[in-house]
Formats: sequence, C-alpha cells, structure tokens
Amino acid sequence: MRVQMLGLCRFSYLGGGGYQVGHDSIDARRAFLYHPDRLARRWFWFENVTLPAYLAQSDPDFTLVIMTGPDLPEPYLGKLHDLARDVAQIKLELIPPMEEHTAACMAAVAPHMDAKAEVIGHFRQDDDDAVAFDFIKQARKDFALMRRLWRNRGRLCCDYSRGVILKGTGQGVTVEPWIVYNTGIAQPIYLPPELQRTAVHFQHWKVGLSMPNVMMTGPVMFARFLHHDNDSGAIGAGYRWPAEGENWEKLLAKRFRIDLAALDRGARGFGLPGAARARWGT
Repeated sequence: MRVQMLGLCRFSYLGGGGYQVGHDSIDARRAFLYHPDRLARRWFWFENVTLPAYLAQSDPDFTLVIMTGPDLPEPYLGKLHDLARDVAQIKLELIPPMEEHTAACMAAVAPHMDAKAEVIGHFRQDDDDAVAFDFIKQARKDFALMRRLWRNRGRLCCDYSRGVILKGTGQGVTVEPWIVYNTGIAQPIYLPPELQRTAVHFQHWKVGLSMPNVMMTGPVMFARFLHHDNDSGAIGAGYRWPAEGENWEKLLAKRFRIDLAALDRGARGFGLPGAARARWGT
C-alpha cells in the first residue's frame, strides 16, 4: 500500500483565521507578523528547532510544504526559496491572503498530493516545534499495524503523545518531560487522497470526534517550544513522564538534532519575557 507522508508548515502566513491572537485588520496583522524583530526570532527557532530533524529523517520519503505569503519580507523569503531549492523534500507555496484559513492551507497542499497514493498521512508542523528524526519511518511503520482500523472508516489519527516541552525566556531554555494528548505535533492523520482534506481541517485537540484516534506513548517523538511569540502557549491536557537523571542535551541532540546550548543562548540573547497569558506554560 502506497502511503504518502505530506506535511504543512505555515511560516508567518498572512491571512484570516488560523490564529488565537486576533487583529482588527489585515494591515495590523501584517505589521505584527512581519515585524523585523519577530521575524528574526521566528527564523532562529525554525532553523534551530524545526529544521534539523527534517534534514536528518531516517526515511526520506516525505514532503513538507512550507506556506507563506508572497510579500514575506527579505531575507526570509529568499531563505525559504533557497531551502526549497536545496532540499528535495521541502516545497514552498506562496499563498496570497485568504480569509478562510483551511482553504488557504488546501491551496498550498493540493499541488503536492499524490493521486497514486492509496493513503496520505497528513501532518501539521509549526515553525517552532520539532518531530523526532525517525518520525516519518515510525509513522509509516505504525500505520501498517493500524491498516485494518483505517479501512473501517477511511480515516485515522495516530497521536505520538510522548515528548518534551521546551520553555524559552530571558533566563534561557528549560526542558520538561510530558505526555500530552493530541498536541498537534507528530500527529499524522491518514486520509484517502480523494477526500481533499488536510490535517488542519480537523481540530487536533478533539480529532476523536471525526475518526479513530490511536495514542502511541512509546518513543519521545515531539518537542514543543513555548516562548513569548506563541499563538497559544498552553501545554494542553496531559501529565509528566518519569525522567529523573535524564540528560536533556543528549536526548535533544539524538532525537531532534537540537543543540540545546545554542537554543539557550538564543533565548537569552533575545531577552524573551514569559508571555503575558493566563495559561502560558501550563
């Protein structure tokens, strides 16, 4: 069975919906998203948290679509063009502002859906979080075990719920071990290509209303980074897993190719405050 693994990463996309932080006009949103200081931070997180594991995936048979606006300021638009040119698995889609967020996401993903695939494993990827270096390999392997369950409904979610929460402030980066339900990271949704839907069409925190949802708690599969620029910043429903004596620098390097010392220096250099939101970091 041909399973295509297809992800979507939105990099400061300017459009309606898709955000918890609201703005009164598109000009206000553009000023917020494209502020030079914010973009400098977002690119640093993207380069140091998100990208390393995708560049090192043990199964290279995947596509990651990066979606942004055609007016994304330089040098970041040029950097994304360079990345898509140099990395075969990364595709860049420039989508003009659209009011309906799911329609914009579909416009970005649709050109890359493989009509010959029997199943597409859609996944969403924030530009400041990470999946493990073997995420694609594990997702494809585990789907083979769940194939009969998928056939019953023609849709299936696999929630890799064991991960780490990184918290970045002006004092540096801390690491906490968490099992979090349906966090949206490392959470592939398997759909038939003719359905013409992506992962963002389903609210990740209540995906069980739409399909069977299998929770996998084995390997450490996600790293979520909480910092001042988060749209949400809440950890979500879950609990800690035992990690006494864990060497976080070693684990992050092994599973995510993240350099914790470099990330810590970056957070200190940016002088990040904790976000002023009631549920940030909890």
